[in-house]
Amino acid sequence: MKTWLTLGFLAAIWPPASPAAEAPGKIIIIPEKRDIEYDTYHYAPAVRVGDMVILSGIPAGGAGPYKEQIRRMFKRVAATLEAAGAGMDDVVELTTFHATARTTEEFRKEFEEFSAVHGEFFTANYPAWTAVGNTTLLANGAVVEMRVVAVIGSGKNARVSRAGNK
Repeated sequence: MKTWLTLGFLAAIWPPASPAAEAPGKIIIIPEKRDIEYDTYHYAPAVRVGDMVILSGIPAGGAGPYKEQIRRMFKRVAATLEAAGAGMDDVVELTTFHATARTTEEFRKEFEEFSAVHGEFFTANYPAWTAVGNTTLLANGAVVEMRVVAVIGSGKNARVSRAGNK
């Protein structure tokens, strides 16, 4: 009897189970003047699911020196993130595909040039980054293509945690 009273009391005060949270929807982000990517080539320039934003590869190409091509690419990344409600501070991961270097030494030299421009856009709390050497990219004349993952709001309270310094 005592057990039934206890169970009855707990049932009376215990909050009812909430319905399972609905999964966030997928929102396709198409920045201004980028409809061809979705309508013709059938890929989303960016996808937002909840607070996560994933950018398809954005190429660095066109006229001008290497650093200017890279700078234009970073500006397109920033504009695409903005269209999705994120900013450069929210970037958590980069993957870059480099098409011009043929040796490790050449890749390191290119990486130094790329890093100089990277530092203009990421001054602290750097994202994770994987740089991959390729032989070619889909965008004609592109020297680099960059894929980006961001989490909206993650840049507001970013911090660096080093081993031994909790």
